[in-house]
Amino acid sequence: MTVVSKSRPGHEEFLYSGAAVTALLVVFSGFARTFYLKGAFPTPRLEALPIVHGLVMTAWFVLFLVQARLVASHRLNLHRTLGGLSLILAGAMVVLGTSMAIWAARRGHTPGPPPLIFMGIPFSELVVFIVFFSLGCLYRRNRENHKRFMLMANLGILSAAIARIPLDFIAHGGPLMYFGLVDLLVLVAVGYDTARRRRLHPVFGWSAGLLVLSLPLRLWLMGTPAWMHFATWVVR
Repeated sequence: MTVVSKSRPGHEEFLYSGAAVTALLVVFSGFARTFYLKGAFPTPRLEALPIVHGLVMTAWFVLFLVQARLVASHRLNLHRTLGGLSLILAGAMVVLGTSMAIWAARRGHTPGPPPLIFMGIPFSELVVFIVFFSLGCLYRRNRENHKRFMLMANLGILSAAIARIPLDFIAHGGPLMYFGLVDLLVLVAVGYDTARRRRLHPVFGWSAGLLVLSLPLRLWLMGTPAWMHFATWVVR
């Protein structure tokens, strides 16, 4: 997954390990009441699909952190070996993420927006994930490109978790806030890397630009009759 350059080990280690820890904290905060700390909250009983999805999602973000730490400790052989596991988990993430989005929409389990509209958030996240993860695999022999694509793949799928963080400004902000906070995390990571390297890496430049510029398109698409027709057909 994430590969750290030998040229600037201090800032690289901080960036990728920090991003992995941040992603885990966001996921935990968003799903604490309904999954991780469910016993402490009066939430509905979990069915099999949410449990499996939650376990796979957790394993993915834990693996992201493990991979970052393996590179930081120069254990590259084990890092490459675990890359095979990342392929399996990535495939499971896509299948379970799609199934979970449909399952939640059918039952009206969303943090605020109408179910069919909210379903556009995980669906668009999965598109972002597939694009960046695939590019990360394609450039696995190019460390500088590989690690940045994998970072974008992981940060780009945090919208659904952010949407469930129990803070008023997030709840009232709706999809614009969910996507916007993901863009903020991406821009912080890119800004930090650029400041330390004193130049913008091309992968971060176009991928962050693509992610940020896709925000209005995704927001617009979720409200179109075409999306509503598709979403209605999917959840039937």
